[in-house]
Amino acid sequence: MPSPIPTTPAARALHQRFARLSAIEDALAILQWDRAAVMPDGGGEGRAEQIAVLSGLHHDILAAPETGHLLDDAETEQGAGDPVVASWHQANRAEMRRRHVHATALPRDLVEALARGASVCEQAWRAARPQADFALVQQPLEALLALVRESARAKAEALGCGLYDALLDEYEPGGKVAAIEALFADLETFLPDFLGAVMERQKAKGPANRPTGVFPRVAQEALGRETMARLGFDFSAGRLDVSAHPFCGGTPRDVRLTTRYDDGDFISALFSVIHETGHALYEQGLPADWLDQPVGRARGMSVHESQSLLFEMQVCRDPAWVAWAAPVWRERFGGQGPEWETETLCRALTRVEPGFIRVEADEVTYPAHVILRFRLERAMIEGDLAVADLPGAWNDLSERLLGIRPPNDRLGCLQDIHWYDGAWGYFPTYTLGAMTAAQVFDAARRADPAITPALARGEVAPLLGWLRREIHARASLLSTDALLSAATGRPLDAQVFKDHLRRRYLEG
Repeated sequence: MPSPIPTTPAARALHQRFARLSAIEDALAILQWDRAAVMPDGGGEGRAEQIAVLSGLHHDILAAPETGHLLDDAETEQGAGDPVVASWHQANRAEMRRRHVHATALPRDLVEALARGASVCEQAWRAARPQADFALVQQPLEALLALVRESARAKAEALGCGLYDALLDEYEPGGKVAAIEALFADLETFLPDFLGAVMERQKAKGPANRPTGVFPRVAQEALGRETMARLGFDFSAGRLDVSAHPFCGGTPRDVRLTTRYDDGDFISALFSVIHETGHALYEQGLPADWLDQPVGRARGMSVHESQSLLFEMQVCRDPAWVAWAAPVWRERFGGQGPEWETETLCRALTRVEPGFIRVEADEVTYPAHVILRFRLERAMIEGDLAVADLPGAWNDLSERLLGIRPPNDRLGCLQDIHWYDGAWGYFPTYTLGAMTAAQVFDAARRADPAITPALARGEVAPLLGWLRREIHARASLLSTDALLSAATGRPLDAQVFKDHLRRRYLEG
């Protein structure tokens, strides 16, 4: 592809301006990773100020009137050259415009206040979660929510939409509450009877327990790194560390993954690593020539989550992959007994059982975890639920959707970092991502019959090659619906996800 640098004056100036913004975003990403992974507790106050200042500087550049003038001028310029490159520039300007509108809706002092508030609240959450004490974080969360609601009101006015839509657009460009409500209503209708049928089938087959024992952290970490490498992760452009909540951060050229370990359960940490590696592979597969531009970054969080859930739920729980992995795991931990056999491991990895923790949930109950969070955060954003009432509301909704009531806040409303770190409007993308993952994996296997035999050899090169071409390399060139249609032949279709669940849990 020819050089992405535009030839016309306004477009070239915009390109340079957004390259500078990209550098600031990357610096913020590394600071935020450091805060979550390795920063000592005493660094919190200083880190909050650093992040706030850089966030304010980023906002000043993005929201500047000159940025808007350059966008107006660039849209009228007649650039020559390759039509493919021209389509990338057009998509880039659309992304620039969307970001500019978001930025101009907020004053600089609110941007800095949000950054400081999120840093303070996240630090309070780090103390509250292990103590299962929501009271320790209630006041910082109330202060942060007030700022988030102020931001939502300003953006909703600028975008001409509802409060939640305005927040959702930051994570899922073009996403709408109405569409999510329709999809979630469909799942809420489908899942209860389906869950009952799955549980009956499991009962008839008998127990399939995970391997038990003591699994040293050093051995778990080694297995995680080996698995990352086998999935295609480039360690020269990333690393694996530990944090209170697993995540993938950093930048496309320096991807930072974290997990957490349990000496009594190697599967939990391993599949957390696999999940975050899916995110990382997407980042490492984005087009190098466009990485400093909005169009060269990930399309949105439903696509991002589809890449992590594809590897965690689709690929590495597929019988072909487990047949290869089972002897590797046995050798790594010296495992013996029926629970280490391939068939038992397959059943254990696809066992359905309502649980408290979202990141450890099975495919069938996972949507209920997301629907719970979606309902609660919408209520808080719209003023229908007070922060003080969150623990009780969480427990009540958990009992209704999952049939279980958390015994403490650590297993309830303190388990996820998102709200306490300022990420409101994010949660729906998890289930959208799960549905997308099923559709993408189905399309990939139909397109390339070599994918499944390769999984049986512990190889993902055919699948990763397809993802690189169809998903990763397109970055934000297309809308989410257009990207999925181009890759799979149709926009998001809940039926594909439901068919996948039936095949795996009722027919497999």
